[in-house]
Parts: sequence; structure tokens; C-alpha cells
Amino acid sequence: MKVILKQDVKNLGDKDELVTVRNGYGANYLIPKGMAVIATESNQKQLAETIKQRAFKLEKQKQEAQKLIDYFKDITVKIGAKAGENGKIFGSVTSIQIAEAVRKLGHEIDRKAVTLDEEHIKTLGSYSAKYKIMKDMIAEIKFEVIEE
Repeated sequence: MKVILKQDVKNLGDKDELVTVRNGYGANYLIPKGMAVIATESNQKQLAETIKQRAFKLEKQKQEAQKLIDYFKDITVKIGAKAGENGKIFGSVTSIQIAEAVRKLGHEIDRKAVTLDEEHIKTLGSYSAKYKIMKDMIAEIKFEVIEE
């Protein structure tokens, strides 16, 4: 029996994948639980259209991500911090501050997707962070910690 999976099924396949399973497994388990539908001709056409639309959306997202990567190559974000003697700042710079500084430049980024190259930034100076835009597209954000 050929079925189209509606969600990821362990040891079988991923969502929107056409797979062949035994009749009993498909009819008694996958289909009643809403994990799959029978691969009729109309369902296969619908699947092909869904995959085509998803590929178009993904390509558009990749183009936007590449624009953002190119944008970050050319700029250095300034982050203000209160500093004491010898350039040591009070507290440390976090991904929240980096996301906020980028937001002020007009780009909305998720602070949870920002990872710092150094764990604790406690002095003035230039640093960099990585921003995971998509699964395999990562932008490098250069930033400078300056005294307020």
C-alpha cells in the first residue's frame, strides 16, 4: 500500500513523503491516527503542488537570508556599556544586547539564534557573533563594545 505521510514517522519517513507500507500497518495504524493518507492520484497531485510551493518559499527565504548575510559583512554594530578602569565593563554583553542593537539598525533578529564566539564579554573591544538565519545559513555579526 502506498501512503503519503502527514508527519514524520520514526523509522519510516518524513512529512510529505510517499512511502510503501504493508496493508495492515497503513490501514490499521497510520491512516486512523492521521499520520498518513492513501496515495491516490489526486493526493499525489496535491503533494506535488505542495512540494513545489514549499520549494518556491524556501528559495525566497534563502535569497532574503543571503541579503542579510551580505548586509552584516559590511557593518560593525556598536554596543554601549558602562566601563570602569582598564576598559572592564560592568556585567557582560549578551545576545539580547546584540539583538537590540541590530533592531535599532532596522533588522529584526531572534536573540535565541545569536551565539557569541566568546562566552563572557567583559571588556571593551571588537568581537563577533554568529546568527543562525536558517538551517545552513549563518551570518557573522561584527560588533564593538564601546564606553557609554
